[in-house]
Amino acid sequence: MRIVFFGSPEAALPSIRALLTAGHIIPLVITPPDRPAGRGRRLHACPVKQFALDHKIQVFQTEKIRQDLGILDLLKAAAAEIHIVVAYGQIIPKNIIDLPFHSTINVHFSLLPRYRGASPVAAAILAGETRTGVTIFRLNEKMDEGDLLSAAELDIGETESTGELETRLADLGAELLLQTLTEIKGITLRPQDHSQATLAPKLRKEDGRLNWTQTAPEIARRVRAMTPWPSAYTFHKGERLIVVSGQPEMVTLFPAERTPPAGTVVDLTKRGIGVICGEGTGYRITRVRPESRPPMDAQAFILGGKIGTDDLLD
Repeated sequence: MRIVFFGSPEAALPSIRALLTAGHIIPLVITPPDRPAGRGRRLHACPVKQFALDHKIQVFQTEKIRQDLGILDLLKAAAAEIHIVVAYGQIIPKNIIDLPFHSTINVHFSLLPRYRGASPVAAAILAGETRTGVTIFRLNEKMDEGDLLSAAELDIGETESTGELETRLADLGAELLLQTLTEIKGITLRPQDHSQATLAPKLRKEDGRLNWTQTAPEIARRVRAMTPWPSAYTFHKGERLIVVSGQPEMVTLFPAERTPPAGTVVDLTKRGIGVICGEGTGYRITRVRPESRPPMDAQAFILGGKIGTDDLLD
């Protein structure tokens, strides 16, 4: 098939790579503009743009696809049989959706109608789901509400972060995409049950701040969900401390009337930093990233004399 591919991040690469490997033709890729990154704030191409350039595929970048008057002529010239969208990040207008013969389809990293929106992987982890998956649906102008073509499920690992789970979902999505394209002429579209819909809004930096009054299992899910972005963090002696990993664990026990406040460091061991959480539960921080420093094992942070028992994380 001739395909125009819409995408941006690393998670879209398995799909575009699989399409080329399978012999599909991609004359055009649509991505957002380059963004500043790093200390020098230099402009950097997104992973999908870089992949396209490496494979000599034409790239068109637009900040607001709905307002770009030149894109429609470019898409008509590409003469695609189908548009494929993977983590593109913009609402695509109807005249572009309906342009190719097979319309426009989207690879979404959840089991729709659950977790519609920009952060479905993190949302599933935060909610304590044990299974998730990938859904391929026909795009419309609403947020992830189009009719369904196919889906595939997988288990969520007990300690799996958003980054780790997204990598597996991206690979699963690429496999499902190829299968769906092979069968697309015979697929009967299925409407979503909108009464079962849940939302997964775009994450903000402040979503990563840990609230130690939550229970240890809730803290653990937030750390996993916010890794690698926006990162789970707390403050220690006024400095931001990113919690890279940890797990619920029984820490030093206290009589109920003398339990320290949530966020109190109650023990320091080779296994890491023990913190009291809500309802008297305990969380063991095993890896951290201090402000302006690389990640390190919590034990190294402890040995550096940066933290002590009775310190308060907030």
